Amino acid sequence: EAQAELADAGLIDPIAYPVDGRLLRLLGPALCLKHGILPWRKIGGHTVVLTARPDEFALHRDGLRAVFGPVRMAVATEDQLTRALCASAGQMLIGGAETRVSARDSCRTWDTGRAQRFGLAILAALAAVLLLWPVWTLGVLTLWATVTLLANAGLKAATAWHLWRAKPSAPPGPSPSQRLPVVTLFVPLFRETEIAGQLIDRLSQLDYPRDLLDVCLLLEEEDLITRNAIAATNLPRWMRAIQVPRGGFKTKPRALNYGLSFARGDIVGVYDAEDCPDPDQIRQVVARFAHCGPDVACLQGVLDFYNSGSNWLARCFTLEYSTWFRMVLPGLERLGLVIPLGGTTLFFRRTALETLGGWDAHNVTEDADLGVRLARRGFRTELINTVTEEEANCRAWPWVKQRSRWLKGYAITYVVHMRNPARLWRDLGAWRFFGVQVLFLGTLSQFVLAPLLWSFWLIPFGVAHPLQTIWPPAVFWMFGGVFFCSELLNIAITARASVKAGRPRLARWAPTMHLYFPLAALAVYKGLAELFWKPFYWDKTTHGFYHNTPGA
Repeated sequence: EAQAELADAGLIDPIAYPVDGRLLRLLGPALCLKHGILPWRKIGGHTVVLTARPDEFALHRDGLRAVFGPVRMAVATEDQLTRALCASAGQMLIGGAETRVSARDSCRTWDTGRAQRFGLAILAALAAVLLLWPVWTLGVLTLWATVTLLANAGLKAATAWHLWRAKPSAPPGPSPSQRLPVVTLFVPLFRETEIAGQLIDRLSQLDYPRDLLDVCLLLEEEDLITRNAIAATNLPRWMRAIQVPRGGFKTKPRALNYGLSFARGDIVGVYDAEDCPDPDQIRQVVARFAHCGPDVACLQGVLDFYNSGSNWLARCFTLEYSTWFRMVLPGLERLGLVIPLGGTTLFFRRTALETLGGWDAHNVTEDADLGVRLARRGFRTELINTVTEEEANCRAWPWVKQRSRWLKGYAITYVVHMRNPARLWRDLGAWRFFGVQVLFLGTLSQFVLAPLLWSFWLIPFGVAHPLQTIWPPAVFWMFGGVFFCSELLNIAITARASVKAGRPRLARWAPTMHLYFPLAALAVYKGLAELFWKPFYWDKTTHGFYHNTPGA
């Protein structure tokens, strides 16, 4: 009311008095959201345009006149504008969210029928050669498994070497004259009633000016349980719930793309529902972006677990994450390779994210895919030493389901970007192209063929190995030695990662990782089967079972 009086304008509630959809379509909902304006109705030869920012209306007046002719300003609240836009143009916005990424770079053109025929042909061919030449087929597959093992081990060793030689650098501090930007944080929620209240408490610990913090809780329209839980919660003024309309599928990247249209910040971050970030995390991100060049489009934080002491699976999961975020990803950054992003504690320059078209709404590992697309467009990702703790998924079958989704997404991402290998080579260069092969094809090959490598563990127990009949003893023992040395390397790097993570007592569990990774082999078979039947299915991981259990 005060704004309307100061601007000598009317005050209109577009919820009580709905907008003319024809006028909205002329301007487009995305532009309305970006500038906080909404063409309402034509009255007396003028188009009445609502705004939540009357002090900025003069900036848009000429453009509005070019579309509508004479215009008059009226005032509404930001919440009223958002709700009116969602009611009038929700389907237009969700349609755009599902197709933000170009078809060339998206997996939405995935032909399930063709994939099934191709998969069945591969299985039939493999069965035929196994029947005709069983030992030689096992030999060829073992050779490929060993080659990919060497590539992965070499990459890990190179990352560890570079990190050992690197000198630690202090994080940049804010410039005295630096103007803090608005930061939008997306938190997709789906069936997360167990931790809704905890989420608000955790994000409330962030040390950043509340008038510059824009937390968007993304809720699926049909998820009435979570919507009711949030509706019954007294959200702080810097948090808002955004309802994602129904569609043919539900994925986290689809919700993120929808939310991107509502973002107010120059920096966009992503958290998961169970995340507990460092209190100074946003300030560190803002300072880092201020000191980076425009080519740095993304900052990836470190993920850790607050329930690492829950059970053995939680300890192994913590060790795996420590290795990935404390050793492998920083090493990939120093080697100049593509960084497959994690799904949370990610921060983007909004302009770069919009340039790429946001996330691929159909990809179930939208983070890894986005990391590749950033690199292909000439952007860089940097690691930032700030930690977000989350809940380790430490129940066996839910762990397998979560990992199967990740590995299925890795496979889809690899196939999409290898549709045109020559173009991928041109975009990335030879060195980073090689890195993509190791990270994606190598990882998938390792998990699929892992039982062949594990068979070498039978030899010390006196069990004859079938490959001993076709390989000379020196070659056979060389392959066994490669497998054994790679396992020692993995133990050493995992133990070192636990020390870097400040959890040295977890190092004693590093040798048991040999019993942990067979679950991933089971997961890859489940994921590849889904690849041919339901490639876009998002196997939901339920959280809220463990609350800040002390670490091991």
